Amino acid sequence: MIAWTIYLALAGATLSLFLPRAFARWIALATAASGFAISVVAFFARQADFAHFTTIVHVPWVPALGMNYHLAADGISLTMALVTGLTALCAVLFSWKVESRPNEFFFWLLLVVGGSYGVFLSADLFLFFVFYELVIVPKYFLIAIWGSTNKEYGAMQLTLYSFFGGALVFIGILAAYTTAGTLDLPQLAQFQFTSQLQAWAFPVLFLGFAILAGIWPLHTWAPTGHVAAPTAGSMLLAGIVMKLGAYGALRVAMNLFPLGLQMWSKWMAVLAVIGIVYAAAVALRQNDLKFVIGYSSVSHMGFVLLGLAAANLLGVSGAVLQMFSHGVIGALLFALAGVVYHRTHTRDLNDLSTMRLGRTMPFVAFAFVVASAASMGIPGFSGFAAEITILLGAWKAFPLAVAFTGIGMVLVAAFTLRALKKAFFADDRFRSPVAVVSNEPVPFADPITFAEKLGASLLIFATLAAGLYPRLLLDRIEPAVEAMRFLKP
Repeated sequence: MIAWTIYLALAGATLSLFLPRAFARWIALATAASGFAISVVAFFARQADFAHFTTIVHVPWVPALGMNYHLAADGISLTMALVTGLTALCAVLFSWKVESRPNEFFFWLLLVVGGSYGVFLSADLFLFFVFYELVIVPKYFLIAIWGSTNKEYGAMQLTLYSFFGGALVFIGILAAYTTAGTLDLPQLAQFQFTSQLQAWAFPVLFLGFAILAGIWPLHTWAPTGHVAAPTAGSMLLAGIVMKLGAYGALRVAMNLFPLGLQMWSKWMAVLAVIGIVYAAAVALRQNDLKFVIGYSSVSHMGFVLLGLAAANLLGVSGAVLQMFSHGVIGALLFALAGVVYHRTHTRDLNDLSTMRLGRTMPFVAFAFVVASAASMGIPGFSGFAAEITILLGAWKAFPLAVAFTGIGMVLVAAFTLRALKKAFFADDRFRSPVAVVSNEPVPFADPITFAEKLGASLLIFATLAAGLYPRLLLDRIEPAVEAMRFLKP
């Protein structure tokens, strides 16, 4: 049943392109809602085998080359399908008022969603690569056409980085295929590759995937791309696309080349910690709200890479939980930044500090407080559950790295509180002429729509649910992690 998330997304994309523009948003909403519903049903299915990468569909594709249309799912892929469905639905809700070429907009948006579902469910390496590359082109058009600040530059930089990473991934796939003679992921996971091959193939594959995950120092596409992207584009980048890279590193690089992981895990941890601290420090110096959130995404993805580098049950399970958590929190933060920008026409924190948006946009202010608390890792939210799990796992493998990570956590709190105060709760004596002190909507702003409130509420509920009861996710994630061959005790 979970395979229908792919088919519905691709069918919805096609329909939205050819039907009258009045139907485009409704087709997109129905498609995203259906995909989310299917992912929820699959996630909570009692009979599901969360431990094993269980085949859903297996049909010969190009038999001469050993290529098959092979889809499978375990607890990790079902978790990622769930956050994909949630982010896609909320992205459509926050794009309800898109008036410029809506048919094409929702076409590209749903292609990203369909390709992402495909990546998380692929059990054939070539099929995985096809879906992985399918996501890149729609990202370019979403940003280049409907973006804002330096949109052409941001779109091209993101695309070039993605294609460079994809080229590295393709080299790693060729190495695995020519050695093992198969593209089937479950079979490859059992194949014993030589240590000489793993010594170079693992870093090539890992780096190729990690570029899309925002690894330092190849992270610069992420803040620029986020700032240039439209609201839905930023939500998809943070909520789904960056997770494709981390998922690929886990499912392919680490699981196929465990000896290579052992050789390079310390360097992975070093890059992860640098990314956490560096991105947080840069975010503290930004005045553009989306740049702050963009660098925040890089910093939080550093926690994912640190958990993966630990290569133990706690670390890797925490990394997958963080992928879900940051997908929700990042999407919420970018959605709220988009709401503010579309009503004030500025993202500059100094300008926003004169508008007292905490009074004029109370719902947005409340939602941003919740998102900020989750991002800082306050107990009760998903960010805390994910990060504490990662740190406990990383402590067993790299205690010194955990100590340095503490610096990054302090900086995360600093830039988050700074952005929150300036954007919504600044006590500036010099207010702009349009600022008001009542609870009525500001003159230059439309009221917050029901669709926006619904989208924000869904994301808030998700981060609270995962924070208050993380076992709901971990009970599905941990069996799948335990089944992976690289796992350390």
